[in-house]
Amino acid sequence: MNLRAWAELLRLPALFTVPGDALAGAAATGLRPSRGTFLAIGSSLCLYEAGMALNDWADRAEDAVDRPHRPLPSGRVTPTAALTAAVALTAGGLALAARAGRPALATATALAGTVWAYDLGLKRTPAGPVAMAAARGLDLLLGATATATTAAARGPATAGARTSATVAARTAATTGARKPTIAGASTAATTGASTAAITAASAGATRAGGTATGTGVTRALATAVAKGHHRSGPAAAARAARPGGAAVRPGGAAARTTGAAVLSALPAAGTLAAHTLAVTAVSRHETQGGSTGAPLGALATTLALGHAVAYTPRPPAGRRTAATAALPGTTVALTAAYATTAARPYLHAALNPSPPLTQRAVGGGIRALIPLQAALAARSGSLGSALLTAALAPAARRFARKVSVT
Repeated sequence: MNLRAWAELLRLPALFTVPGDALAGAAATGLRPSRGTFLAIGSSLCLYEAGMALNDWADRAEDAVDRPHRPLPSGRVTPTAALTAAVALTAGGLALAARAGRPALATATALAGTVWAYDLGLKRTPAGPVAMAAARGLDLLLGATATATTAAARGPATAGARTSATVAARTAATTGARKPTIAGASTAATTGASTAAITAASAGATRAGGTATGTGVTRALATAVAKGHHRSGPAAAARAARPGGAAVRPGGAAARTTGAAVLSALPAAGTLAAHTLAVTAVSRHETQGGSTGAPLGALATTLALGHAVAYTPRPPAGRRTAATAALPGTTVALTAAYATTAARPYLHAALNPSPPLTQRAVGGGIRALIPLQAALAARSGSLGSALLTAALAPAARRFARKVSVT
């Protein structure tokens, strides 16, 4: 077996951008990383690599002309081996998600379906960037649902109360103190405002309608997971935390906890989706070059998202004050690293949209996911997850010198 060829096929350096999705998703719920979080990371890694293998299998004829050095057109990996790897990795990813519970499996199934649809058809259509953005958002929601589900299995009342407190605290911070009877409506308004802001920030990367659709796909799939397991929201999670509530309806309590977790993670999922939408719009020109609009749009998206993440801190309730004292500065520093990693190659590609500089811009956008994920985790109050995610960046840079991320 040619290990280097498989490393190129699976784009090994890009693999380091995956764990941060689940860690940021777990942080957004206000829960500590758990067994479910790490199952979600394993599932995400498998599904991500399945997408890479399937991508090259689907593009083998096109790569024979534009990229003859790639593993399949060069003959170093056979098409049958690549397709078999894609199927096996998809099965492995779904199996790991199933161990984290039905909500996680539902999210992973939607993610796998999005990946396969993108590689086999949507990639060459205007819906391609939207599908890729939805996949990245779903990956973060997978971490959120898996973390919340396993936490609810250990203690539904405790997990429900903590997740409910997270959503309620964020609602109060945005809309002011209101009566408990309208807490669910306030949370919906907060989520809608976050989604609208991200949509506006991404307008330069693609058509405004396409961006709205991308965020809407992510949000709709997440809502479907929540609705499939009873009603969700702060009030539902609070009812699950009442004495005797878990004993009477433990399944319902767990479902309400998971639903509240999905809602609390939607803004972070929308942020990653918006970034991915911009990167994918640039990548559509990486073999031919010639586009200045896509890199400029991606640059504008990067600056807008960086500002939104750095200056709208929303640490969830329940985090230790000693840990959160350093988080504002940490979030700003990580956001600056995100902007630096992505903005410079975007600017170069806009000034000179040649294939090499466009490919470099795509690589910078992919690597920038790591500090963005870390900043989201820090903003949510999870310093440990933020630092763990940020620690993956040096390894990604080191491997990128040997194997291309695109």
